[in-house]
Amino acid sequence: MSDRRRPAAGRPDAAPGSPARRYPRPSREQLAAAAERTLPDLIAPGLDVLFVGINPGLWSAATGWHFARPGNRFWPALHRGGFTPRQLHPSEQDELPGLGLGITNMVARASARADELTAEELVEGARELTAKVARYRPRWVAVVGVTAYRIGFARPKAGFGPQPEPLAAARLWVLPNPSGLNAHFTPETLGAAFGELRAAVTAGG
Repeated sequence: MSDRRRPAAGRPDAAPGSPARRYPRPSREQLAAAAERTLPDLIAPGLDVLFVGINPGLWSAATGWHFARPGNRFWPALHRGGFTPRQLHPSEQDELPGLGLGITNMVARASARADELTAEELVEGARELTAKVARYRPRWVAVVGVTAYRIGFARPKAGFGPQPEPLAAARLWVLPNPSGLNAHFTPETLGAAFGELRAAVTAGG
C-alpha cells in the first residue's frame, strides 16, 4: 500500500486528499520561532458570532490558522454545535465569514500556554476587544475561556453561557476553553456548550 492510501496513525480524520494530510506539522524550530508572533483576525462587519480565543498558541502562529493545534477541539465543537455543515480543518478557516462567523483573540501575541499571559495583558486585551466589537458590530461575541474573561473584564464570578451585560452593542456569551489541556470538558460536552450558543443565535436572541 502506498503512503497516499495509508491512513495516518492515530488520525482517522486524515483521509487521502484532506487538508490534514496536505499540510506538514510544524517543526520544533518553527514552533519555537513562532513565540511572540501575532495572528491576523478573521473578521468582517456584521457577523453573527465573533469567537474570541485567549491568545494564539505556537502552532497557530506557525501555521497562520486559528485553533490549529491538533489537540485543540474548537473545530470539532464548532461542527458538533451546528455552526458548520462539516468539521473544517484549521486551514479552511476562510470559509467562516461566509457562515457569519469570525475569530479574534483577547491577546494578540502567541505563547506556548495561555497561562503565560499577565493579568495586565488580558485587561488591555479586553479594552481592545471592546473597541473592535464596536467597530465591526457582530450580533454575538463568544469568549472561549472563562478565566480569561473573568480577569480581562473584571468579572470574577462570571460563569459559562449568556452574560447579563453586552459588549459594545453585541450580546455576550462565555464558552469553555477547547484546549486539549481542559480536561473538565469532553468533545461531547464542548459540542453541547457550542450548541447552546447556536440555539440562541438561531432564535435571534
